[in-house]
Amino acid sequence: MTTQKYQVHMSSQQLTITASILAKTEKREFVKQALLKLIPPTLQEEGCLNYDLHQDNENPDRFFFYENWKSRELWLNHNASAHIAAHRKNTEGAIIEVIISELSPVS
Repeated sequence: MTTQKYQVHMSSQQLTITASILAKTEKREFVKQALLKLIPPTLQEEGCLNYDLHQDNENPDRFFFYENWKSRELWLNHNASAHIAAHRKNTEGAIIEVIISELSPVS
């Protein structure tokens, strides 16, 4: 089962995203390689400031993307991209959950 949570707010300010991806233990390496393949095309996308993949030290089945985008609109374009759609199809059944958080700076 894959779950995704999105907050709805529109802003032209920079957007920080954290994406937590929990792989099935037996699919961990497959998911890791699939996530690594997302980095080069994403870094070429308009508005992508960084797209950093991390693996949890306590639970190696959990991966995190830490992302910064120039705007929410450009991040939404990323979510609608062909490489993200292909990734979702390719990893179907290998991922337990995806939790996405949209973050804004505290001022």
